[in-house]
Amino acid sequence: MNLHHITRPSSLKQNAPLLIMCHGYGSDENDLFSFAQELPEELFIISLRAPHPMQPHGNAWYAINFDAQQNKWNDVEQAINSRDNIARFIDDACTKYPVDSKNVTLLGFSQGTILSYAVSLSYPEKVKNIIALSGYVSEDMLKNNLESKAYSHLDFYCSHGSVDQVIPVDWARKAPKFLENLDIKHQYSEFPVGHGVAPQNFYELKTWLEKRI
Repeated sequence: MNLHHITRPSSLKQNAPLLIMCHGYGSDENDLFSFAQELPEELFIISLRAPHPMQPHGNAWYAINFDAQQNKWNDVEQAINSRDNIARFIDDACTKYPVDSKNVTLLGFSQGTILSYAVSLSYPEKVKNIIALSGYVSEDMLKNNLESKAYSHLDFYCSHGSVDQVIPVDWARKAPKFLENLDIKHQYSEFPVGHGVAPQNFYELKTWLEKRI
């Protein structure tokens, strides 16, 4: 297993639906794992730790660099490595744990959402559902020739805070159109919060997920 992770076993002994969590920039595997106790017990839940440690604490899926003018730019090479790492991890998890490889959900927050988009759109055969919280589609992290891939089984739940001060809501609003152009099923919601998950947002994603596992 190429990424450090923590797990919550399923109430099912085999063929459990698998949920993999990808945290945001500067966080760790414990962050989203706090959702686990509120989610259906038949889910086998894995929360990943991103591979790049930060100072003084936390981790990143890829570096975000600031120049003198405070412009931000992403280390796309690191992001693509993380994308492929997560794709490999899904294969390993489906071999190691008693889960159903045809029923894999990715749940991301912020940078973890950007990676969840990248993994699911580049390797659609490895996932089924995607919960994309407070993130956006970064096209430079996707594989080429998306049009040639099979997406009809994918389903996305996307949400964003309408007053998000970290990732502008305008960036997130482009995702539905992007998914539509590839004929991918999706739901998009906004909530009157900043860079975080409001209680009503969590309730909505939980209801969405329960119908699909």
